[in-house]
This record gives sequence, C-alpha cells and structure tokens, in this order.
Amino acid sequence: MIETLHIKNIGIIEDLNIDFNNGLNVLTGETGAGKTLIIDSLQIISGGRFSKEMIRKGETNSFVELCMYDPKNESAIDGNIIVSREINLNGKNMCKINGRMVTVNELKEFMTNFIEVHGQNDNQNLLDSKLHLEYLDGFIGEEIKENKLKYKELYQEYIKIRQELKENYGDEKEKQRKLDLLSYQLNEIKEAKLKIDEEKALEEKRKIIMNSEKIVGNLQEADELISENGIDSISMAIRALEKIEMIDSKYEKISNQLKSNYYELQELARDINKYKEEITFDEEERDYIEERLNLIYSLKRKYGNTIEEILKYKEEIEKEINHIENLEEYNNKLKDKQKKLEKEMNMLANFLNEIRTKKAKELSEKINKELEELEMKNAKINVKVEFLENEYLKTGKDKVQFFITTNKGEDEKELSKIASGGEMSRTMLAIKKVLADTDQMPILVFDEIDTGISGKAANSVAKKLKSIATKHQVMRISHLPNIAAMADYNYFISKNVNNDRTKTQIKLLKEDEVIKEIARISAGEVNEISIKYANELRNKKAS
Repeated sequence: MIETLHIKNIGIIEDLNIDFNNGLNVLTGETGAGKTLIIDSLQIISGGRFSKEMIRKGETNSFVELCMYDPKNESAIDGNIIVSREINLNGKNMCKINGRMVTVNELKEFMTNFIEVHGQNDNQNLLDSKLHLEYLDGFIGEEIKENKLKYKELYQEYIKIRQELKENYGDEKEKQRKLDLLSYQLNEIKEAKLKIDEEKALEEKRKIIMNSEKIVGNLQEADELISENGIDSISMAIRALEKIEMIDSKYEKISNQLKSNYYELQELARDINKYKEEITFDEEERDYIEERLNLIYSLKRKYGNTIEEILKYKEEIEKEINHIENLEEYNNKLKDKQKKLEKEMNMLANFLNEIRTKKAKELSEKINKELEELEMKNAKINVKVEFLENEYLKTGKDKVQFFITTNKGEDEKELSKIASGGEMSRTMLAIKKVLADTDQMPILVFDEIDTGISGKAANSVAKKLKSIATKHQVMRISHLPNIAAMADYNYFISKNVNNDRTKTQIKLLKEDEVIKEIARISAGEVNEISIKYANELRNKKAS
C-alpha cells in the first residue's frame, strides 16, 4: 500500500506530503484546489506522460516521490519501496526505484504491479483484451488453477520441442532448403581446388607480368653496365695489382679480394642475364591469373578472409550436411513426442474451454447485475470465449474478450469502443466489484468516476467502493456525499494565497470535520439540516 506521497512543483502544488492509509481514502474539496493534480502525480510516478506545462510557474523542475509498503516484493527493503521521478523544463527525466536509476519505461513496467488508475479516460488495463482472459481466470479461481498449470507445463515442453525441431531442420522444406544451400557451397569450394599460399604466389606472378617491360629494361641496363664497365674495369685493376703483389703481402691480399669480387660479379651478370631471358609476356597466363584471383576473392567474400578459413568452412559444411542427413530418426522421435503432447494439450484445452465458457456466462451475469445497480439498466456485458482450433496459446486455446451493449437495440461492441467516459468508469467499477476477491492489484485510484450520477446509483457506487476497499487500498476523488460518508479516511483539499501565489494544502479530517465536509458537499453549506443528513449518511456506513 501507499504510505506517503510527496509532490513538489506540480501546478498549484508547491510542496505537499500526504500520508495515506489502508482501506477507502476519499479526497474532497473545493473546485480547482488541486485534487486532480494529486491523481496526475500518481500517474506521473507510475510512468505516465508528463507535460512541462505542469511544472509550477517560476520553477525549473517537478518532483514526485512515493513510499509503498509491500514485504512480499523482491524489490522491497524491509518491506519498503521508495520510487521517485524528477522532471525538468528541458524534458530530462530522472527516475529511481529504491535509489537505483531506471528509465521511464522501466518505472512504468514496475509500477503496473502496484497501481491502477481509473478515471473517465484512464482504464487501459480494462480495455486491454490481452488481460481479459486473466480477469476471467481470476474469477474462476481454484477450479481452473491445477489444469491450467498442467497445460502450461505441457506447453513449455511443446515449445521447446518445436524450437529443437526448427534448429534440427525438422521441417522437411526447411531441411531440403538448407541441404541445397550447403551442397551448393560445398561444390563451389571443391571445384575451386584451392591450395594454401596459392593466392600469394598468384599475386606475385601477376605483379611480375604487369611490370615485365619495366623489369626487362632495367635488367638490360644493369647487364650492360656490369659487362661493359664493371667486369672489364675490375679485370684491368687485377692485372695492375698482380704486378706488385710480390712486393708486399698486403697488395697480394687486396688482389685476391678483388679477384673474388670479380668472380662474384661474373656470377651476378649471368643471373641477371638469366632473369632477363625468363621474363616473357604471356597473355593467356595473365588472363588465367586474373580469373583465378577473382575466383579466390569471390570465395573469400562468401566463406572466409583467407584460403585457410575457406577450407575450414568447407570441413564445417561437410559435417553439417552429414549431421542433417542423419537427423531424420531423431527428429521422428521428437515429432512423435510432439503429437503426444498435442493430444494431451487438446484434452486440457477442451477442459479449460468448457470451464471458461460456463464461468464466462456467470461472470457476465454478475457484472450485469452490478451495472443495473449502478443505474446502467440497459447495459449488458458479454464475456466471449473463442476456441482457436489450430493454435496453441500458453494459457490454452481460448481467446477471451469483453463485449458490451450500452443501449437497447444496439449491436454489442468491444469494451474499448464505449464512447462515454462515465459509462466506462461505472463499467470498470462493476467489473472491479465482481473481481475484487481475485484481483491482485494492491492499489486502485479512482478519479471522479461518479460524474453525472446521484441518488440510488450514488449509494450503489459508494457501497461498491467500500466493498473493493476491503481487499485493496483505494484512493478516490469525489463530489458525492454518499461516497465521502463511506470513507475510512477523509482528506480535504483546499488552496490559499500567500505572497500573491496560490498553493494547495491537504488535511486528514477528524470525525467532526468529516461530518461538516459531508454536509458542505450535500447542501453547499453547513447548517442544521445538512449536518443531520451527513450524520445519517455516516451512520449508514457504521451499520
């Protein structure tokens, strides 16, 4: 339940702390005092939309903080959950759950487990057809619980088998498609007959062919310079040194070194001449090299960055083809198991459908009775259960949806198509009244859902709110004395002007103050007659 709500800088609310209590909390007060801003704040802290125009004039940010108590929730610290949201003029949001920063979406998802706001335009959960089956199953309760759990266990196993078959190419078309693709890839790599280091050798050959003219020209020039100048010059130098090598050993040493260089230079000259003769320009060879390299580059784009990786991928393909071709026996066993599961699931789904169909009529009747008491005598709810023959859902094979007829002679329509906000609010209240014992939402907020009703309908709304509040913490804004009289706790919202600024204030009323507030609401003024009427209403609550 909500223990404390702190609101700062929203509209005319400057800084407000509200301590709520369990049961029915009713907020009343003068028009424009800020009652709706309190509901807006609860929507904001629940991850709802926020307009920067809501920030109090002259301030740069708004702040809402909520302290809840729920010892069963894993996020709670000693049972306490503190949620806050700060919004700045620049649009920046700062949301926290027990001090941990979260996104607005994370805040919204978290708070959907705690607070449900209902007003003339705020009944999203009720309108969400995905939740209608949960409403019906909650109404059915224990009678469906065991079989629903059995079905869920089978369904999880069924989904697991379907996934495994998919991964194992259990579908024959998918299997053949995959085999065709793998076979094509394998043949493409095999036909290429790739060799390690082949790409490097081909690129070197292509480089030589592309530069053959340049290579031949420079080899020719080198050969001529060595032959015409180098060798002859060294030969003449050797003969000169031979004439003095007998005079001193150092001249002999130099002569021998030069002879050695002479022989090496002759060897180099022969190599250069040989390289020159080897260089030939073959058009066919060049075309072959280009085609081969293009093939290698194409395979690299598809199957790997190197020839080594391509060949490794080829081995993997061969293994996968072998794996797929030998899966048939295993997949057949899985398919047999799947059929067995489908048979069991169908039996349970039929059983669930039978109960849901029966209970849907009962739920419809109960809601319609509540609607009649809420002065919607011509409105009829129809909880429809549609059995989906060829589809398995995690809750069975049923699609549940609430339909309504609001006036005689009209066709029934989806609940979300109700045009009147007042009709929607009372319809929601009727459903909540019937489902109060099974609804797991701890906190319910109602914003002026009694607009346009009075008399008997008002008494009925008051009783239903009181009944719902025995199972939930209920916050309620109201202008009806009947509802104010039924409250466990009454809060008076007012506004005052200080230093030319208007601000909201709130007060938890004592019993004598409650009587005066009921009198004010009922007659517009507090007098002997209105006080007497207020006491009568209050005594009805006690009885």
